[in-house]
Amino acid sequence: MTSPPSTFPDVEAIVVELLSERADLADAVVDETPPPGFDGTQKAVIVSRRGGAWIDDLHLDQPLIELEAYGPDKATAHRLANSARAELLAAVGRQYGTNIVISDVVESDGPRWLPEYLYPAANRYLCVLRVSLRIG
Repeated sequence: MTSPPSTFPDVEAIVVELLSERADLADAVVDETPPPGFDGTQKAVIVSRRGGAWIDDLHLDQPLIELEAYGPDKATAHRLANSARAELLAAVGRQYGTNIVISDVVESDGPRWLPEYLYPAANRYLCVLRVSLRIG
């Protein structure tokens, strides 16, 4: 049995960087937290790790990544969700630093419309993807 790494990669930061490179997300905030003054009607994709597991024998971190896409209307929020998921699904094979590779991305829950209780005026789609990061 191998031992886990002394530090795990910040998968939220990796996904934010990846999504920030996509041209059709350039006019949206892509971050781990909503920006100051956020009310849910701005164009935004919020990235959060929802869990996942370390597979020791494979040196593989498999976080569940939640993408919350917001927009001024339902159609815009849906477009942002689809753009973000497409970029993440296409990330297989990308390398970060000297020892992290995205070895697989699988959609666990495709974009779905959800009410937003913190921001009543929000238009929000949410999707969840499992990202496999090989370390070492």
